[in-house]
Amino acid sequence: MKLCRYGKPGYEKPGVIDGEGRLRDLSKVIDNIGPNEISPRQLKTLSRLKADTLPLVNSSPRLGVPYVGIGKFVAIGLNYSDHAKEAGMPIPSEPIVFMKATTCISGPSDDVIQPRGSTKLDWEVELGVVIGTTAKYVSEAEALSHVAGYCIVNDVSERSFQMATSQWDKGKGFDSAGPIGPWLVTTDEIPDPQSLDMALDVNGQRMQTGNTRTMIFGVARIISHVSQYMTLLPGDIIATGTPPGVGLGIKPTPVFLKPGDVMTLSIQRLGVQKQRVVAHHG
Repeated sequence: MKLCRYGKPGYEKPGVIDGEGRLRDLSKVIDNIGPNEISPRQLKTLSRLKADTLPLVNSSPRLGVPYVGIGKFVAIGLNYSDHAKEAGMPIPSEPIVFMKATTCISGPSDDVIQPRGSTKLDWEVELGVVIGTTAKYVSEAEALSHVAGYCIVNDVSERSFQMATSQWDKGKGFDSAGPIGPWLVTTDEIPDPQSLDMALDVNGQRMQTGNTRTMIFGVARIISHVSQYMTLLPGDIIATGTPPGVGLGIKPTPVFLKPGDVMTLSIQRLGVQKQRVVAHHG
């Protein structure tokens, strides 16, 4: 299933995308899409619905974050070998774990607001992994059984903030730095998360092209690793790293985002994001 939430910020309704790619209203079936609704039992119940019998949403409303209740926004750095190379960083011996503030979360087509003092705003298309059942000290073999689904994440980064100290969080957690969506795609549609094509364009020019098969640490390894240090709860999301082509890595002169630029992100079977960069006001 491709689950989503649509409508104005703060007033989103639950929806599902049917087999023809059309938006259907789920609000008569469930009140919202959150940790309870993405549990295995609830997803099984929802999967029995015939999407084409649900009310069709004829307009093209804003799509919000596809589910609510994100307690932790975990991210993995330097997880594609080519990206580590372009960043001039060694291949990590274990996953590099950092956190993005939950206040950075925004919808897949909402504006990205360049924060005050920003000079090096950058893009990163990433596979997001949504946890469906509590994961604590899980093995790599059982890790994927804790996944509810997958989505696109733009790990928007402010490099001058990020590199100011050894801790990256302030360059990764500013408001609007975490667009998620457009859909939460359940695991039955993504049997292998390590074979998904990824792309990101800026103003129509292809900047990133990759595939999740070139991850240094795969999704199962990442979930197992993170669960050794923190309990992963239903609704938690993990951004799993970005392929090469970020602005910081462009030679000889890095390229960074400026107000008016438009980012378009896609991951195979997970849909498309599109954000405009706007200047901070106030």
